[in-house]
Amino acid sequence: MILIFGGTTEGRKAAEVLEEAGSPYFYSTKTGEQDIVLHHGTIISGALDAIAMKAFCREQGILLVVDAAHPFASQLHETIAHVCSDLQLPVVRYERIYPPRDPSIIWIDDYSEVGSVLPSFGGAGGGLRLLATTGVQSIGKLKWLEEKGVKVIYRILNRKSSIQLAHQQGATDEQLCFYEDRHRSTAEGEVNALPDAEAILLKESGLSGGFVEKEEAAKKKGMQIIALKRPQLFNLSTLKPFNFSPFHLTTVNGPYGLRRAVEKLLPEFFPLHSGLTTGTCATAATVAAAIRLCKNEMPSEVPVLLPNGETIMVPVGYSNNQQSMVNGQWSMKVGYAYCIKESGDDPDVTNGIEVRASVEPSEEFQIHGGEGVGTFTLPGFDFPPGEPAINKAPREMIRKNLEQFSMVNGIPSAPEQREEWSIVNGQWSITISVPGGAEIARRTFNPRLGIEGGISIIGVSGIVKPFSEEAFIDSIRKCMEVAKASGAERVVINSGFKSEQFLKAFYPTLPAQAFVQYGNYIGETLRMAHELSVRRVTLGVMLGKAVKLAQGHLDTHSRKTVMDKDFISQLLSEAGCSVSIDDITLARELWEKIPPQKLSDFAHSIIRHCLDCCKPLLPEGELTILLLDDNGNIYDLKT
Repeated sequence: MILIFGGTTEGRKAAEVLEEAGSPYFYSTKTGEQDIVLHHGTIISGALDAIAMKAFCREQGILLVVDAAHPFASQLHETIAHVCSDLQLPVVRYERIYPPRDPSIIWIDDYSEVGSVLPSFGGAGGGLRLLATTGVQSIGKLKWLEEKGVKVIYRILNRKSSIQLAHQQGATDEQLCFYEDRHRSTAEGEVNALPDAEAILLKESGLSGGFVEKEEAAKKKGMQIIALKRPQLFNLSTLKPFNFSPFHLTTVNGPYGLRRAVEKLLPEFFPLHSGLTTGTCATAATVAAAIRLCKNEMPSEVPVLLPNGETIMVPVGYSNNQQSMVNGQWSMKVGYAYCIKESGDDPDVTNGIEVRASVEPSEEFQIHGGEGVGTFTLPGFDFPPGEPAINKAPREMIRKNLEQFSMVNGIPSAPEQREEWSIVNGQWSITISVPGGAEIARRTFNPRLGIEGGISIIGVSGIVKPFSEEAFIDSIRKCMEVAKASGAERVVINSGFKSEQFLKAFYPTLPAQAFVQYGNYIGETLRMAHELSVRRVTLGVMLGKAVKLAQGHLDTHSRKTVMDKDFISQLLSEAGCSVSIDDITLARELWEKIPPQKLSDFAHSIIRHCLDCCKPLLPEGELTILLLDDNGNIYDLKT
């Protein structure tokens, strides 16, 4: 059994991750006021001191604690540390992602320092207005400023309990202003929501706490910004009097990292385990090779920044350096680094392969394909024929992850100088290789797609969710049940990460639970919606799956059906398009071939066929179909 301490955005995300398992867990909040719907979790509310927390963990058989509480909840973090130390329970800290500290901001360690920095922009006592956004619990810590003549405005949550607590600490109604959800997503909304003041006091609350939006809004209003630094997570000096002993602590900052941590620490919780894409493996090997070259270090695991902004740790290995004779002199060549591909419980022929990377300084950023990496031979991919079969997302991952390294003047002669290295313009030449990749590729669809000589390096999210037909369909059902329980006005079903991001932007007011990924199981997902009496469903589909669905294939997996050019020709004819498609390899190439003035007609033709196929599965509901292109453009029958 797992116990989450939440009440935050991270708590909500942690619950979403655990919901995927279908296993029971507990979700704890102090006030119980967070709006969250759980299908498999049990909500408990009320503050827990060390005695109560220890008793609860023992009585409920808690085996793992997820600390997703607010970063400034220092007392709770320390209580978790005490209890888990005594009970020897592993803890996963779901941390926030923090932007670099802006030097134009005044950073302080404690509320007592606010007074000392006020004179730097006008001084206290002169009717200075200070907007404090540090939460209702901080009002009592700032009341002394009012005695110095500072007019303090407190921005708090518009909750009855928060207002009552503010009054108890001496704040008047005139001093209170409130967060409104509609203002929290953009800097422009924050500008409109901030009352006038010369200065603003913020907490270093991270990206999910809206710190960047508040910072930008305050700057636009000309406010001086004071920011309270986030406290140390577990202050060991305060724990020593309690005979603190170490416990197993894992820190993550996103949903994929959390799932992988739970899979490692409590393997039985998830029936199927996740894996890594070849793109993530290539990135990890590249980062390891760069660390070895720059710092002469060979860590057993390296941090990899994923496309969603979170960082995960990935195991890596290294080859031996190679010494050779060049022009009568011995030359040392730094070897490669590698990452073993793990597919988790996803049946994948690439499971267990070794993805290698070697790096060297370069005048420009280059990625090359070595042994076992295929080559594009047909148009229609992210890169033209002749380029190595390394897709756009993995290339961008590699580039972003190498931004942490920079060097000037090439490689120094002595290893002790490596910390001073720099590479001109921070550019690299990277070679990715996969021993045995050519043989493995013969067991994939690569030859049919025109990828020759090896496997392709792919991956959009960086993580492979486990695939099992029965388990995947069960997980869709669980997600649909949660979507129904959320009370959302509609459920938006989509194929995966990329299409979901486009659809979330199209429906910005829908909660996260309203978006359900069908993978390839469009028919099964629509049947579930009917069984659950979901009245309004939007089906978002990209062109590759849409042309299969329009022909009547409710399961669009490539092992079940392939693109039918004769049927596509029929669709083009219905739309009045005269376009040759003999040379296309992928359906998405049609976006470039069809004249712009005919795109809507073509989209309408596909959508009508898709509706004819899908509407009988949702006889009592309203079905909207949206066709998406690779750039996020969306077509419907009204377009």
